Formats: sequence, C-alpha cells, structure tokens
Amino acid sequence: MLHVRSIWNGAISFGLVSIPIKLVNATESHSISFRQIHTEDGGRIRYRKFCELEDREVTQGEIGKGYEDADGTIIPITEEDLSSLPIPTAKTIEIVAFVPADRIDPLQMDAAYYLQASGAPAAKPYTLLREALKRSNKVAIAKFALRGRERLGMLRVVGDAIAMHGLLWPDEVRAPEGVAPDANVTVRDKELDLADALMDTLGEVDLEDLHDEYREAVEEVIAAKAAGEAPPQAPEPAAGGKVLDLMAALANSVRAARESRGEEAGDHAEVQPLPQRKTSRAAPKQTGGKKSTSTAKKTAAKKTAAAKKTTAKSAQGTKKTAAKSTAKKSTAKKSTPRKRSA
Repeated sequence: MLHVRSIWNGAISFGLVSIPIKLVNATESHSISFRQIHTEDGGRIRYRKFCELEDREVTQGEIGKGYEDADGTIIPITEEDLSSLPIPTAKTIEIVAFVPADRIDPLQMDAAYYLQASGAPAAKPYTLLREALKRSNKVAIAKFALRGRERLGMLRVVGDAIAMHGLLWPDEVRAPEGVAPDANVTVRDKELDLADALMDTLGEVDLEDLHDEYREAVEEVIAAKAAGEAPPQAPEPAAGGKVLDLMAALANSVRAARESRGEEAGDHAEVQPLPQRKTSRAAPKQTGGKKSTSTAKKTAAKKTAAAKKTTAKSAQGTKKTAAKSTAKKSTAKKSTPRKRSA
C-alpha cells in the first residue's frame, strides 16, 4: 500500500459501477532546489504578498481566486463555486471509452498518477476493472476535474495497480509546422546503411542504468563547498567543428561506439555493409562493367610484374657472363711471357 498523501478523493465511474479511489502522484522530482540569496551577505530573499489597495502584507488565509475580465474588472470565484460545478467529473473519473494504446499520441502525455482503492468495498470492482483492462489489451479514456479544470486521462495497468496519465486535450498539442528543414535533402542508401550500423552498434539500454549525472555533479560541488574544499573542475570540452563529411562522421561514430564497447581495433577498422533487409530500400549495387575493369587491371598488373622479373633475371645473367669473360682475358694476359731486348 502506498503511504503517500492523496491529492484527490473521488470515484471511478465504470458504467453503473462506482469504484472509490484516491489519487496519488506516481512520480517524484529529485532535482536540487536552490534558495535565492543576497550575494553580498547571503541573506534570504523572500517574496511578500501585498494588497495593492490597502498597501499592506496579507496572510495566506486572506488570499482567494478571482477572474480578470476584459475590462480589468476582477470577478471573485470561491472554492464553493468550483466545487458545485454542474459537471459529472467534479468528483468522478468518468470512463468514456476503451481504445488500443497505440491510438494515444505520446505528445499528449502529461502527469502520471496511481489510482489507489479507497477502503475494502473498492477492492472487488477495482480488481474487476484492472483484469478487464489486462484481458482487452486496451486503455481506458476518462474525463476528470482537478485543480480547477476538467482534464482528459488514460487508465492503464501497471503491475497490480491502475495508473492514470493525464492527457492534454487534442487542441492543446501544436502541429509541427515550420520545424522540419525547408531544404530539399536527399539521403543516400549508403548513408542510411551507416546510420543503421550506428543504431545497431549502440544497441539497447536498460533504463534502470540511466541516472542524473548533472544532479550528482551539483551534489559534489555542494559537498565540497560545505567542507571548505575547492569544487571539482569540469573537464575541457571537446573541440567542436563543422561536420563537412556526413559519411565520415557516421563511420567515426560507429568506430567510437564499438571502441566504447571494448571491441578490438581490427573489428572496426572498416564499416561493413549491413545484410539486406526486407524493406522498400534496395541496397546499392555494383555494375558489371566496374567489376570487369577492376579484374582486367589486376591481370595486367600481374603480367607487367612478371615481365619485369624476367627482364631483371636476364640482365643479371648477362652481367655475370660478361664478368666471367673479362676475368678470363685478364688471366691470359698475365700468363703471356715478355720478350727481352738484346
């Protein structure tokens, strides 16, 4: 059972079935909050609430709600006015439909809540709704009122509980106009192959392994300053530059990703093309002409090398024969006797 303070008490309306529930926050923020201070002396900066007519500070109990009309007139609205609104969702989460989960645009997702069964009588209908959602593989779309306005919600099963995601109304989601590049860009198959290789190399991740490194770094700074020590220094940022060659950038990204996984250098010296997938994209093909030309060039190169070797051997043989002949002549000259003069 959750020991969290409920933020709303009411019931789920499931046809003629009513399920008493409490609404509790399903998420919590771990971000570090700061106080505003006077930099000269460290004094706290506080905001005080003043009435502009009486020019005096007022307490929280004296503060209410008011709607400002177009002409500047303030119309007071009390909590009683809001609690007696003529809508069925004032204290009820009214289920209006059941739809497949993929019908919900993630852009509509807002805050998340758990619906906690309120008391023993709620156990049976709560379990009934939970099991019905499980078996249908659908989510429930509901309307409810919270914090002064009617909202849209999506109910789904999380473990043994029912969770509700607040949804933005469809007209609150902006269309992505003017966001995509205006230029007419063509992406080549080789670039897509490299992008696929990078995606495959990065692989999947267990979301439980991800953590807030920024918050941890801030905590280290706070701990160091509290101990009178110098805060840790940030590493030098990597030198940035323009990506002039997209193919080279993708290939380097694949190489870096593989190195981070501890793969050997030989395994990523060259980006290998991915096996063909059953998609509408055809893998780039090599023409037969290029292949024949390449083979012919290799054959010609081999013949040229062989001819050079034969020529070199013939030249060496000729030099050796000439050297032997010269040596014989020299020996013959030495053995001839000189004639003495009378």
